[in-house]
Order: sequence, then structure tokens, then C-alpha cells
Amino acid sequence: MVRALRRRWYVLVVAALLAAAGAAAVLRPEPAHLSSAIVVLKPPVTSRQPNQLANLQPPLAAVSYAVVQQLDSPAGAAELKAAGVGGAYRMTPRNSGTSVTPRHLIPSLQIQVEHSDPDVADASVRKIIEVYTRHLTELQTQQGIPDAARMSVHLLVQPHAVARTGDRTRSLAGAALLAVVCGVAATLWTDRLLTRRDRRRRESAAAGPEDPPVEPGETGHQIPRRFQDRHHSHSRPRSATADSTSG
Repeated sequence: MVRALRRRWYVLVVAALLAAAGAAAVLRPEPAHLSSAIVVLKPPVTSRQPNQLANLQPPLAAVSYAVVQQLDSPAGAAELKAAGVGGAYRMTPRNSGTSVTPRHLIPSLQIQVEHSDPDVADASVRKIIEVYTRHLTELQTQQGIPDAARMSVHLLVQPHAVARTGDRTRSLAGAALLAVVCGVAATLWTDRLLTRRDRRRRESAAAGPEDPPVEPGETGHQIPRRFQDRHHSHSRPRSATADSTSG
């Protein structure tokens, strides 16, 4: 394998150049900002429970998740895009359980938007909250719920964009490992291909030119040329002059 790598060193040079280009992209990635906000769906104020945040029931979480499913549909994505939402966004119900047994009983929702511009990311989060609130209002209007008994949306955490920075060490290690594996594989494959082609060329050169094809009528025993001429002279018919002279 070492000999093959030495013979096809130019393939390794190409792989090294591609790895250098990938490392440059890793060291200087495109700027990205993540904006995040948390909203909670509050129940209406009652005489028994004036504190709305202390009366967060699981049915509220189910209603909130139903609105999230509407926005996750193709029609909801088109609506968010028309409202001015830019970048990649996520709407995740907050987990009130554990990572092993997740539970979504609290009607709180985390909204995240990733964009290169932090201002656009924050504005997109606010747009999603507006559309989310409008869908919730329309749902309650369709059910004929009076204003005093309606649920409301409360913003717990204001949207704030933070620059995202990845782990450059891991990225460089991954790029280097990928370059080594792909470079060695490409070099061995190129060496095998070119070696096989050279072997075929040497074998065809050693075999020499091929004999021309022989016509079927020329096969078998051939009569020498002088015997053919003598045979034709004896078998030629006698002329009329020769017959009259002999008579």
C-alpha cells in the first residue's frame, strides 16, 4: 500500500488541497445567531384561582400543542413565511418530565429562530408569537367562548439573539479524518485502475499484430504458378489454321 501511495502521490496532493479548503470553511464559518423566547398559555382568571400562573393544567398544554401542529403544517409554514418569518425556526413544548420519560403538562412553549442577522432572528420570533396568538384567538372564537373565560398568551422570556459558535477542534478533527480516509481510498483506487490499464497495454504489445484473415477459397493445397501456366497452355483449344495445315 505504501508503494501505491508513493506512486500516486499527486492524488494525495489533491486530497490535501480539498482538506485545506474544508478547514478554511470550518475556521471561518458563516455567522449565525439563535433567538429564543418562551411563552405560556394562561387560563382565565377565576374567583377560586386569581393567580393564572398557579393554575396551569394539562388541558392547556394540549390546546397549545394543537396550535403548534397547525403552524407546523405546510399551510402554517406558508402563513409564517408570509408574515415575515425568516431563517430556520422551531416551536418546542417545554418538557416537565425527564429525558427518559418526557412529559408536556405545562403549557409553556419555547420558540427559536436561527438567522445570520440577530435583528431578523428576534423579529421572526415575535412574528411567530403573533401568529400563534392569532390562531389561539380564532380557535376560541370558533368555539364561542366569551372574552372573560378565554385563555391568553403570556411572554415569559423576551426574545434575545445569541451568536452561535461551534466546536472548531472537533470540526477540524472530523475534516482531517475524512480527508485521510478519502485520500487513501482514492489513491489506492487510482493505482489499481492505472496498473490494470498498463498491464493490458503490455500484454497487447507483446502479442504483436494479428495475422490477416484468410479467405476460404485460399485454404488447402496451392498449385505452383509455373505448373498452372503449363496446364493452361496444354488445355488451350487448337485454332482453325492449325487444323487446315495439318490436313
